[in-house]
Amino acid sequence: MQKDVVSYFLRLIAIDSESKNERSMMDVLRMDLEELGAQVEEDNCHKHNDGNAGNLYAFFPGKVSKPPILFCAHADTVSPGNNIKARIDNGRIVTDGTTVLGGDDKSGIAEIVLGIQSIIDSGIDHAPIEVLITVSEEIGLLGAKCFNKAKLRSAFGYALDAHQVGELIVGAPSQNSFIITIYGKEAHAGVEPEKGLNAIKIASEAISAMPMGRIDYETTCNVGKICGGIATNIVPNQVIIKGEARSHSAPKLAQVCADIRHAVERTVARYNNEVGKAEFSYKMETEYHAFAISEDSAPVKLAQNALRQLDIPFTTGKGGGGSDANIFNAAGIPMIIVGTGMNKVHTVAEDIEIGQLHLGVAFVAEMIRLYSVD
Repeated sequence: MQKDVVSYFLRLIAIDSESKNERSMMDVLRMDLEELGAQVEEDNCHKHNDGNAGNLYAFFPGKVSKPPILFCAHADTVSPGNNIKARIDNGRIVTDGTTVLGGDDKSGIAEIVLGIQSIIDSGIDHAPIEVLITVSEEIGLLGAKCFNKAKLRSAFGYALDAHQVGELIVGAPSQNSFIITIYGKEAHAGVEPEKGLNAIKIASEAISAMPMGRIDYETTCNVGKICGGIATNIVPNQVIIKGEARSHSAPKLAQVCADIRHAVERTVARYNNEVGKAEFSYKMETEYHAFAISEDSAPVKLAQNALRQLDIPFTTGKGGGGSDANIFNAAGIPMIIVGTGMNKVHTVAEDIEIGQLHLGVAFVAEMIRLYSVD
């Protein structure tokens, strides 16, 4: 296994691992973690999520008598994430512009593995360490939701899944996803359009009436997908709208979701006449719950102290995205999200500075060292 984080990161991103296709990635990581002395297990999460690999759990016994410290990252990438062709350009690792880089979240994995390797190679006594590499994070945190949290013994943990090293995210919002189906009435668009109820038109009016974008400093809403219609000569009788709402505040999230439904109800009600009656169905599902961890808590203090020791500037605050940390906090395991250096993620312009990878390795190692001697 490579001991240089750049070489190791390049090796990882060369492995195809879009969501539900993490098999090759998990096989490599199992060998690497076992080579470092970990006890490694894989669960059967994929059997519930139609993937080809389960979550990978690794335990490193320690000589310091303390509860373990947990490090978490996810193995899957968004699309387009296959056949990544990376190169180093002026101190940054970039792609050829046809795929994402995969720094989200293989930079986190590389920094965890190489950080632990650094501690082991140093020969210092350390506390036990737990590592969890999840699957299908990018499509709904599926691996974290499925994983048996009772297996974890750590006092607290870190999800390496944010941007710059030194970024500490101590809170994240809840997310509700919604699917709304608008039903109109079909008719020939050229011969008798007046006998139809255009579901696309009704849907567009409903969307225009919905709260959208940045609602306030802790609440957002977005419609991200619309599907409907068969042909231009048919008045469409059905449209499916998919979107989401997020907030750090449960009452605000409930209000936004209610406003979305009311916008649809009011719009559909206007299309009830001699031609026919428009209808709709509405499904709202909670994807994950918000969390907020005090800046005086143990995981935050440890991370800040490690960054100070390394002379790395840091920020502490709340984020707008969900991650595995939402799931583990809800299960009673305090976990904050920390940066790895990933940049412009989920785009073909994604890159990462080589210096950030090195800082991330040092950060993981220093947290383990400080936790072990504290």
